[in-house]
Parts: sequence; structure tokens; C-alpha cells
Amino acid sequence: QVQLVESGGGLVQAGGSLRLSCTASGLTFSSYTMGWFRQAPGKEREFVAAIRWSVGTTSYAQFVKGRFTISRDNAKNTVYLQMTSLKAEDTAVYYCAAGYWRTVSIGSALGYDYWGQGTQVTVSS
Repeated sequence: QVQLVESGGGLVQAGGSLRLSCTASGLTFSSYTMGWFRQAPGKEREFVAAIRWSVGTTSYAQFVKGRFTISRDNAKNTVYLQMTSLKAEDTAVYYCAAGYWRTVSIGSALGYDYWGQGTQVTVSS
């Protein structure tokens, strides 16, 4: 079955950096747009960033633009989220998701078929 496993979360101080990874199995990785989402306690899950394979298109939420960078290594079936200049409000569980490229709407949660279990990111002020 399809499985997405996130890693790289942890506790960092404000201004610090983390690199999240998500490794996928059970799907043809290059056929899927990969996205990152996050959910803080008491809040709805929100879009963070996404990346396509076919044209290398990326999309970012306004609140992370300029601080986070999404990338992927198709040979490793892995998508990354490099997070810099972290703020306390970035504290959340971060989830990776996969959506078939023809149906996913980059820049939103629409069309994502598979989701990981999440990795906790805690930013202390």
C-alpha cells in the first residue's frame, strides 16, 4: 500500500532551522505532486508548500514564502521542506501529502490522495 513517512521534526529555538523529509513508497513517485501541510493545536490543517515533477513548479503559502524551500529527489522518492527563520507560530504537526499530478491543485489541499502521519515541529520563543 501507499505509505508516506515524515521525519526531521523536533524542537528548535526561534530563528533556527529544520529540514523535514518525507519518503514515499507504493506509488510512482514522479507521477505525483508532493505537498506539505501543517496543523497547529485547535487550528485547521493548512497548506504550506507543494512541488510538481513535470515542470518543476513550486507553490508556497504566503506565511512561509521566503523562509521555507520545498524540493524533491525522485531517485530517493523523497520530498524535503527546508525550514529557516522559524517562528513560534510555525509550531505544528507537519504532514506530507501526495496527489496525482493531473488531479491535484497545486497551492491548495485539493486533489491530494495520500497523507503521512505527520512530524512535530516545535519552535520555542
